[in-house]
Amino acid sequence: MLEQNSTTGTAPAGDSDVADQDDHVRTIFAILEGEHEADLLLHNLNILDVHSETVYPGSLLVHGDRIIALNPDEEIVRVRETFDGEGLYAIPGLIDAHLHFESQLAHPAAFGEAIVPSGTTTVFGETLDFASAAGDEAVAAAEALFADHEKLPYRLYAFAPGKKSTPEVTEAMLAMEPVIGLGELAHLSYMTGNAEDFRKSALGRARAGVVNCHWGVTSLSDMLLNYMPAIGVDNNHDVWNEADIEKSIRYGLNTQIKFGVGSPEVIRTMLRAIVKRRWPAENFQLCADNISVNRVLRQGHIDWVISLAIEMGMPPITAIKMGTLYTARSFHKDRDLGSLSPGRFADIVLTDSLSKINPRYVFKGGQLVAKDRKLVAEVDIDYSVLAKQPKPGLADLRVDQLELTPIEISTDGTQAKVLLFDVYGRGHLKFAQEIWVPFRDGAVVPEYEGALLNRISVVQRYADGERHTVNGLFKGVSIDRGAVSTFWPAPKAYFVSVGTDPAEIHGNLQQLDALVGGCIVTEDGEAKATLPLDFYGVMADMNLAELVEATRSIDDALAKLGNHNEGEAVVNKLLTLFISLDRFGFMK
Repeated sequence: MLEQNSTTGTAPAGDSDVADQDDHVRTIFAILEGEHEADLLLHNLNILDVHSETVYPGSLLVHGDRIIALNPDEEIVRVRETFDGEGLYAIPGLIDAHLHFESQLAHPAAFGEAIVPSGTTTVFGETLDFASAAGDEAVAAAEALFADHEKLPYRLYAFAPGKKSTPEVTEAMLAMEPVIGLGELAHLSYMTGNAEDFRKSALGRARAGVVNCHWGVTSLSDMLLNYMPAIGVDNNHDVWNEADIEKSIRYGLNTQIKFGVGSPEVIRTMLRAIVKRRWPAENFQLCADNISVNRVLRQGHIDWVISLAIEMGMPPITAIKMGTLYTARSFHKDRDLGSLSPGRFADIVLTDSLSKINPRYVFKGGQLVAKDRKLVAEVDIDYSVLAKQPKPGLADLRVDQLELTPIEISTDGTQAKVLLFDVYGRGHLKFAQEIWVPFRDGAVVPEYEGALLNRISVVQRYADGERHTVNGLFKGVSIDRGAVSTFWPAPKAYFVSVGTDPAEIHGNLQQLDALVGGCIVTEDGEAKATLPLDFYGVMADMNLAELVEATRSIDDALAKLGNHNEGEAVVNKLLTLFISLDRFGFMK
């Protein structure tokens, strides 16, 4: 392991580090003596102290990017700038404990445009699908993605991939800024003892500050569930209900309650369980996992789930601590984040209520970055180096490969057994199941439980020998005509297409194959809406407004074809299917 100081847990300081710190401590002392100017005084506040769980009237003194004093003597202190807090509540900047950038389809700057006005000032982000999609270019791509992270209006702490990439990529990324640990270790391959996963676990233990996991509570035996906590994993976000949560906290894992995936009732179920069982809130953190920018703009981010927790019966300060202090502690960052105390970053949210978070002003490091749910200034970061050229692979795809062939036909010839896929998040066991449907005139009738269902085709993009396809029926998109297709390259290059007719699906796939990646809606072979994902097929080369317009155009086009959508944008719903398609063995 890295050589560490036995008392601080940090690498030994060099002479230049000591000189810098000598200057820093002298400056702070001089400011508090009134001899030097501080940068900012925020006054006329009602400050939430998450440590004592009290609110007190006062002011915060900021120098550089950190708070250096509570209620400073204004007759002594000298400041360059003052800010009137208007009597608003000052709470710590909100923290997302676990987020996949790729699932938002937005690059870090575009995503910041959505989350920062909601009060989020720190994100702990996974990059595993991005690295997997970049393949041999993963290390260079990650360097480009992180190059200007300090310009973002929020703090980014990232993780090297714990799955879907080679150990070499993981090791290289562990050495990068702002990577602080190993992300989302795999949870199924340990049943057979995958050598690459063991290597990544070893790298995490030797070189990472924090190790995350997708624990596998729904799929592993009780004996194998010991593996992750036994090797020192810190955080787990793989909980879906009361029983999962109880196991996670019993095994000593910091347990992240996710609200960005699954049906809207999933987050309510988990929050109700915490309130009902009176589990100590210090066990829990809040995370989106996967969430669309559309949903953030419509509903909110961490601010929304804090308010929802309060609605479910949790005391307001307790709920706020789950989205601030307890998250910071779970990553060993509470000396920097999670409270409004001297020495912490001046990441501050001013809200007019503690029971329903309404960010009026948002500060990152003492700089005002958002006001009344809008960014103060545009973030100027150029990610265009990440854009790639399309590599089509479906030239030889035939319509007959997309036909729905029965798994089995009943003895009387009136029914056919087929696969039914559901939207990921309604329950792992229901993601794919075999069902009986009517069979007439030698063809499957896509009708189940009184409802007509669309067809779904899962199609390998680059055939290695015979092209792999899986055809079935689908719950989640319901169109009367036309087709919609999405592509996701990680960890395997596959398309998912939904529609009513194999020929329409075939034509739609051919059009999407001409792009790096993305989503296309067609009717009678004509493209009605297109969302290109030019960054390795997982991110859009767009600002927030452009991305929102593109994703909403997909929903609008599908609505005209008969679909009624609630919750996440359809493109985000379809892309989450790839997680389960891989997990449950539907991709080669």
